[in-house]
Amino acid sequence: MSTPEIHDGWTVVVPVKPAALGKTRLTAVTADREALARAIALDTIAAVAATARVRRVLVVTDDAEVRTQVAQWPAVDVLAEGEVRGLDAAIATGADAAGVSAPRAALLGDLPALTSRDLDAALMLASEVERGLVPDAEGTGSTLVTARPGAVWVSAFGADSAARHRLLGCTDLTVPRESTLRRDVDTAAQLAQAVALGVGPRTAAVLASAAA
Repeated sequence: MSTPEIHDGWTVVVPVKPAALGKTRLTAVTADREALARAIALDTIAAVAATARVRRVLVVTDDAEVRTQVAQWPAVDVLAEGEVRGLDAAIATGADAAGVSAPRAALLGDLPALTSRDLDAALMLASEVERGLVPDAEGTGSTLVTARPGAVWVSAFGADSAARHRLLGCTDLTVPRESTLRRDVDTAAQLAQAVALGVGPRTAAVLASAAA
């Protein structure tokens, strides 16, 4: 039996909406929803940047504060989203910049409990398939899509995206349902689940300030 090729040196694209437009359903959690949206994004990016198999992080955003902060982080490059055309268009901007010679992935920027360990484990599994998929905790959406070197990039994020990604040739990766990689956050209930898993320091600080 041949040994699967294991790819390191992943480039991960993280799209981040301007905080003024993002996470509108979290308004009930804190009066400073924009600060919470940025904190969630920054904690997500920090976990990606600290992941052993990740060589480069491409953050696609027009949020000035996020751009300023992550531009100073090692191995993180920032790309302007420009004209707002949707999530997949923003991801495609990053995928184009990444090129096709390295393994690529797109990760949603709303995973405040994400750990580098969980992402690293998923990327190891992704090395064994042409295109990989990690569904969200509910099983209908997607949090991570991957492509091996040379594969044409495809993504179809949004509601019920897991089924669309499968139709595009993505293979489900065997990531446990309780993995931090699967708990994206759009609602207060999902945020509470992320908090139970253990959110990053920026998200925790904003929530603590809101509770004070």
